[in-house]
Amino acid sequence: MRTNLHRHLTDPLTGVRNLGILAHVDAGKTTITERILYVTGATYKRGEVHNGTTVTDFDSQERDRGITIFAAAVSCAWDDHRINLIDTPGHVDFSDEVERSLRVLDGAIAVFDGVAGVEPQSESVWRQADRYGVPRIAFVNKLDRAGADLDTAVASIRGRLRVTPLVVQLPIGQEDGFTGVVDLLRMRSLVWADDRGTFREGPVPDALREEAHRRRRLLEEAVAELHPIALEEFCTESAISAQTLAVALRDLTRTGEGVVVLCGSAYRNRGIEPLLDAVVAYLPSPLDVPPVRGTQGGTVQERAADPAAPFAALVFKVNSTATGRLTYLRVYSGTIERGDAVLDAGARRTERIGRILRVQADRHTEVDRAVAGDIVAVVGLKTARTGATLCAPAAPLVLEPPAVADPVVSMAVEVRRSTDTDRFASALARLVEEDPSLVVRTDPETGQTVLSGMGELHLEVAVEKIRRAHGLEVGVGRPQVAYRETVVRGVSGLLYRHVKQDGGAGQFAHVVLDVEPLDDAGDDGGTAGFVFRSTVVGGRVPREYVRAVEAGCRDALAEGPLGGHPVTGLRVTLTDGATHPKDSSEMAFQAAGRFALREALRASAMVLLEPLVEVTVTVPDDAVGGVLGDLAARRGRVLGSTARAGTVVITATVPLAELFGYATRLRSRTQGRGTFTTRATGYAPVAGAVSNGTPSR
Repeated sequence: MRTNLHRHLTDPLTGVRNLGILAHVDAGKTTITERILYVTGATYKRGEVHNGTTVTDFDSQERDRGITIFAAAVSCAWDDHRINLIDTPGHVDFSDEVERSLRVLDGAIAVFDGVAGVEPQSESVWRQADRYGVPRIAFVNKLDRAGADLDTAVASIRGRLRVTPLVVQLPIGQEDGFTGVVDLLRMRSLVWADDRGTFREGPVPDALREEAHRRRRLLEEAVAELHPIALEEFCTESAISAQTLAVALRDLTRTGEGVVVLCGSAYRNRGIEPLLDAVVAYLPSPLDVPPVRGTQGGTVQERAADPAAPFAALVFKVNSTATGRLTYLRVYSGTIERGDAVLDAGARRTERIGRILRVQADRHTEVDRAVAGDIVAVVGLKTARTGATLCAPAAPLVLEPPAVADPVVSMAVEVRRSTDTDRFASALARLVEEDPSLVVRTDPETGQTVLSGMGELHLEVAVEKIRRAHGLEVGVGRPQVAYRETVVRGVSGLLYRHVKQDGGAGQFAHVVLDVEPLDDAGDDGGTAGFVFRSTVVGGRVPREYVRAVEAGCRDALAEGPLGGHPVTGLRVTLTDGATHPKDSSEMAFQAAGRFALREALRASAMVLLEPLVEVTVTVPDDAVGGVLGDLAARRGRVLGSTARAGTVVITATVPLAELFGYATRLRSRTQGRGTFTTRATGYAPVAGAVSNGTPSR
């Protein structure tokens, strides 16, 4: 261990690393976090997922299920650097938790299974990180497992993620014999003598010297292709020094042109120290990332990571505890202290900071202040929601909030005892406040309370949280998926006249619409798959009325003619219209657009869309036939299969509605040996659910 781990750190911003750990479920994220805390001296006992003793998986449901559900923040110190670390969930149902974490991080460790390589959710979280431009290094874990192979995992990184992996280590030993790594930069060996993390440094073993030199040469060539300074040295010296390589790897990591790849076995405590060294060496500090951008009064402003600048922070998580409401912040600029007044820029409400806490999962240490680059929790804010910007009242600014995905699964929930109705409503409100990807609404037809989320497990966890935290008996209905409707054959020249005269000023609007399918509707299933345009000439419909027609059309997209589902994937063209000198108004044209599009949709050929998921099923050889038959019965389409050491990995696309209860079915067909994961892939037509349209009037 480093001798300086227990100092009280007062590092400048260059000594801060804000990073997350991203991966597919069960790739080892939480175990890596536990080993980092242990190696850095932040904990004195190694937590284990299977024993329910981890620091970051502290929630009772996480320990019961053995998976990470809620993103947890911890802090530790390494080599005079402070590392603020967020352990994120790997299950697809909790991808919104990953999204909120990525919004406030400066870097990330992407973890890959040494046997499976890039798995479906690994790819999804990688794309999420791409959207936010978060620099990453990769760690290939579980190299001690049977079938683990670094080269195969690296090939999947290159092929599936379409990035350039820059492998800086060579494993010493394979599978059960994995004992250490060769550091290709400094050409040394690191060998772990036991599972407690004790290692010794030495020369490259004779048996690996030739292979190590070959791989060092490949690393130099790969870096030279991407980095001009390294290329210049490579051309003049026919080699690249360790110092130049380190600088080049740092630059390539920050630009995303290359991904540094390390390896190890977190469970056996092998490879954690070099991983921490790579975090410090290659991932950026708050000063290395571009200034945060926000808006004020319609103009874009930038705030540098400067403790002396006006205060600006983003709320990325809200958590209600027995001791009060915790609001998690990423401070981008300025400084706050206890008792300071801050402005919630979106709500235009001023609140006061009660306490500032340095977070260690479910434990907290009170601090006097927080500065730019910090990730902390504060107590005392009553109304600030996830995505809110907190700033200095004298220098308001609104930062871009994290994106929130549309729910895909819904189910009816009700409280068993009528006397608990008020407590139930309060519990639901608190649930939605903590997790914005959950939506609660009342069905206007049945009067039922409907809870919507990102998947069956997501809703199951939410309901169980209400039961445990609030002691309520909650009943649930069968989950329902979020269908969409789209146009497969539109209509042309649909004329609609909106005329209303009932005393006083009347309403008059005349519109002619063309409706057609939108070829590039996308897979979001939302109203993003909608394009409106106008080809009206001669000023027959003034510009402000054209905007009103578009607004009316967007209103009509909320409910389609097949079943009242949202409509997506269409293009509407306003081709003609007429106005009245006195009775025409924006309100009249908005109503005309709404009613005209509703009529056009009824006259069009429509199709119902259902959400699809990509399912990756891992089963024993002797259960493949039964599993394939079950997938076919669920309207699944098999994409491929791969044999791996006595098991077969099957990939298929299956309608989400057919997957409810699949976990139990799979366990029964495989005697408990089968596992599966899912990843949302978009929407597809439901067979037979097509309306032919009715003639327009």
